[in-house]
Amino acid sequence: MFVLGVALASVLLGRRLWIRLVAAGDGEVQRERIALVRIPSSRLADGELTHLDRRPVDAELADQQWERYVLALEERGWSTREVPPADDHPDSVFVEDAVLVLGTTAVLLTSGADSRRGERTGVERALEDMDLSVTSIDLPATIDGGDVLEVGRTLYVGASSRTNAAGIQRLREIARPLGYAVVGVPVSRTLHLKSQVTALPDGTVIGYEPLVDAPRLFPSFLPVPEAEGVAVVALDDDTLLLSSAAPRTADLLRGLGYDVVAVDISEFEKLEGCVTCLSVRIG
Repeated sequence: MFVLGVALASVLLGRRLWIRLVAAGDGEVQRERIALVRIPSSRLADGELTHLDRRPVDAELADQQWERYVLALEERGWSTREVPPADDHPDSVFVEDAVLVLGTTAVLLTSGADSRRGERTGVERALEDMDLSVTSIDLPATIDGGDVLEVGRTLYVGASSRTNAAGIQRLREIARPLGYAVVGVPVSRTLHLKSQVTALPDGTVIGYEPLVDAPRLFPSFLPVPEAEGVAVVALDDDTLLLSSAAPRTADLLRGLGYDVVAVDISEFEKLEGCVTCLSVRIG
């Protein structure tokens, strides 16, 4: 009878909600962690390149890698929501560049690349049924989400070819009332700031030193041994998502007490992408 009741509850509530109820233990539903993702465009291979030479991109393999990336998020408790496809925009899979979420505030962003400015329309639609207040950074200000690194209550913002001074200033105006400080960081060696550095859950900033313009700006900086190892996504306080192209960095992070989930994103790395820019994590 108990088994029948459990099965019926699972059907009526939906599998994911039922799992959250059981996981909560005390009868309270845990806050849902949402990751916005967007399926790769059929024109992915035509994406913008700034610091890399163009190489052939295997579209079928890219689709498979994207599916495995999404699965890695879901297996660690993230509920994924697909942003409407934008097939006319080759770089649209890099959804992080179109929006920044600070607590309960979503900031729609305007890219410094003309070809990417149409990407945010679908992102705005995806936010409509979410309990977020929405604001925006608009021309002449430009900013890519890949240039914004959140470490505690500090937002490090890369001054790059995609993010201009007006964009940094406008973000500072939005972020200050929300309790965030904004620190500008020069970026000349890579496409985005998060192509140089990201942060561990404890606030330590990690980066591959030959790519980092200004490592001394960060209070706690840890060099990693591979360029592909600079980007991590904190799946939870103890678990990091990392490119499988950085095995020595994975070993380093495991030695610091983290579980590491490695995913192959080789086709996206050919286009200056990394694990951070393939999703927007909320919650």
